[in-house]
Formats: sequence, structure tokens, C-alpha cells
Amino acid sequence: MALTNETVKEIIIAQFGESIINWEEPYGMLTFTLANKEQNVDLLNFLFQHEQLQFQFLTDICAVHYPDNVENELAVVYHLHNLIENIRIRFKVFTNILQPDVNSATSVFPGANWMERETYDFFGVNFIGHPDLRRILNVDEMDYFPLRKQYPVEDQTRIDKDDEMFGRGGGQLMSGI
Repeated sequence: MALTNETVKEIIIAQFGESIINWEEPYGMLTFTLANKEQNVDLLNFLFQHEQLQFQFLTDICAVHYPDNVENELAVVYHLHNLIENIRIRFKVFTNILQPDVNSATSVFPGANWMERETYDFFGVNFIGHPDLRRILNVDEMDYFPLRKQYPVEDQTRIDKDDEMFGRGGGQLMSGI
């Protein structure tokens, strides 16, 4: 029997019940949120070891900063792939930006090591139990996390960013096109 999103959803609900919320299927990929971030490794283990599910390939771990989502500003996003049935799923856990602690997935997926380091480096997520959590791409002296939406993308007062510098704007009409 082919594994479908509906089957995956039923199996997960049977095991985790009300801990799983916000079910969606954008572009056909089953996506959900794990309400209790402390259960992330339990869910990863379940998805990996379940005889029918077999999500044994961790495609990616990343984060998203939602500054307006008070008390749950940071989302850690896991992308998993069942290579046998060629099905992908995505799930999120949310954490507070003031104490961004999430359990490390390295006990289930050793390859999560570098993904978690990158997520820490850019978003400041503290992966509890990670074997070597330190910056991987940015300099060690950085005292901020550059992909958090806490800073303006560019300085709007810079004149070298003005459209007139690039031949756009200024009331000139382009002719002969």
C-alpha cells in the first residue's frame, strides 16, 4: 500500500494526538506544528523508526523569525524525506526568543550537527545536547544573529541606493524603446 499524506497524518495523530496542530499541505507537502517543543526528538525518533513511515533522511533544519508572534518568535523547521515512498514532510516547533532552547536532533540524525550549527549561527537557537554548538559561518566575535528580523534590511537614507543613480525615476521618460 502506497504511503499517502492522509496515512502519515493518521499514524502521527494516533501516537501524538493533540500535540500536533496546524495541519496543512502546501504544494502537496504535509506540514504541521508540534505544540510541545520538548517532544521534538521523540517525534523524530518515531518518524525514523516507525515501520511504515521510515522518514530516515533529514533534508534540512532551519529557522524562521516571527517577530510579531509573542512568546514563540522563533520556529525551528525540520524537513524529512522517506526515500522508499518518496514522500516529504515538514514540521515546526516554536520557541521564545529570550530562551531559544530546542533539543538537538543529533541523537537521531548525526548529520543534523552542521544544520543545527548553521541555525544557531544565524538565528541563535540553542540546541540542547548538541556535541559542538558554535558559530560555523560568522565570526566568533558577533554578538547578534543576522537573520533575525531585528534590523532594517538597508539604510533608506543612503543616496547611492536612490533610483536616480540607476537612471530610474527623476521624472525622465525613457524614449525610443
